[in-house]
Amino acid sequence: MANSQQPIANSQKKTVMSKEKVLEAMKKAGKALKAGEIADAAGIDKKEVDKAMKELKTDGSIVSTKRCYWEPK
Repeated sequence: MANSQQPIANSQKKTVMSKEKVLEAMKKAGKALKAGEIADAAGIDKKEVDKAMKELKTDGSIVSTKRCYWEPK
């Protein structure tokens, strides 16, 4: 049973790490960024950035200053 839950745990762990990388990249940039720019700065795949940003938007950690541009709150 533990084996069937392992992929979920790894996926959640990866998302947490991605969220941290995304926030770190955004803070270092010091300006609002697009998802692609965040992916380049963080060194992770844009799909991972999109997943992380979805959660960060939901919990209010990032805000959009203008369409498609995001920065830490």
